[in-house]
Order: sequence, then C-alpha cells, then structure tokens
Amino acid sequence: MPKTHPILRLSLWLLLLAISAGSMVLTATLLYLGPKLPQVEQILDIQLQTPLRIYSSEGKLIAEFGEKKRSPIFFKDIPQDFIHAVLAAEDARFFSHHGVDIKGLTRATLELLTTGSIQTGGSTITMQVAKNYFLSRERTFLRKFNEILLSLDMERKLSKEQILELYINKIYLGHRAYGIQAAAQVYYGKPVQELSLAQLATIAGLPKAPSAY
Repeated sequence: MPKTHPILRLSLWLLLLAISAGSMVLTATLLYLGPKLPQVEQILDIQLQTPLRIYSSEGKLIAEFGEKKRSPIFFKDIPQDFIHAVLAAEDARFFSHHGVDIKGLTRATLELLTTGSIQTGGSTITMQVAKNYFLSRERTFLRKFNEILLSLDMERKLSKEQILELYINKIYLGHRAYGIQAAAQVYYGKPVQELSLAQLATIAGLPKAPSAY
C-alpha cells in the first residue's frame, strides 16, 4: 500500500485544523451574537412610513405631505412580470437559496480580493431585507455577519412571498418613491396593475441606480 507523501499529509492536517478552528470561531460568534439579534417575526409588525394624504369628499386625492412617497402593496397584487424582472436583476436564485447565496458571496469575495472592489454584489434579496429593516448601513464585517444570521433566520420563519413583499415595499426607486406602487405613480401616473411589461421592467431595474431615471 503506497504511503502518503509527507507534504500532502501535512497539508491535510493543516486543512483539518483550519476547518476545526473556523467551526469553533463560527460557533462562538453564533453564541455571542444570536441572543442580541432582533426577532425576525417583528418585521411583520413594522409600519412603513407613508405620506399624509388629504382627500375630497368624493374620495379624490387633493394633497400629499411627507418626505417619502409610499403606498404599500400586498404580494398577491404585485404583477408577476415585475416579480420575474426583479428576481432576474437582483437575485436569480431567490427561490432556491435559504437566505444566503454561496455562489454569489464567493464571486463577490473573489472580486474583492482580485480587483479591490465588488461589482456584481453578493447580497440576496433576503439579506437586503435584513439590512433595510434591522441594521445600519455601516460597511463592517460584524454588520455583514449579522445580516447573514438574520437572513438565515428569516428564511426559516417567513415565506418567500412575505420576504418579497417586504422587499418590494421598502426599496428606494428614485424621486422620493419607495416601493413599486409609489414608483408607478411617480413615473407613469397610474397604478402598478396598469403598467406595461416595458414599464415594469424599467422600474425593476431602478434599485441598482435609482437616480439614473
């Protein structure tokens, strides 16, 4: 029986040690951060900021006051064409991953190491929901780790449809419009259900560059 080469044997031992050390660090971090993270179920009770609207006695909108334009919409009322366009632009593997896209994170990490910047992004829609509802926008490893933990927990406790609804009602789409319903009114002056496929696709591409339109 052939003997294992000493260098190969040493490499295997070092790999096992690295995996063991990484597992210990990950476990310790989970035990430390876990109790400090918010309960993801609370996200369903969050009331998004909407403008003050004044209507006439006939129900016609007279005036609207507020920093943000937003009209929350239920998932069942969101056009499927818009959902498909958003997923194609933001998170193509949304319905197959469990909150974290390992392929996307690996690609983003390699880009960071080789070019010093990230162009493609590694955040899933679930991770964006965790960040937008619970976390600050500071760029630190601790915040990113919290984002990952919250995303994994969110995928266990919420449905994909609930996560998408939260995302679509929260995202900024330019010109003070937050969420697809507000964007439909701002850009096209009509409810989202009346938008054409081209108009839906245009709005779906705005999260990456909301000031470009």
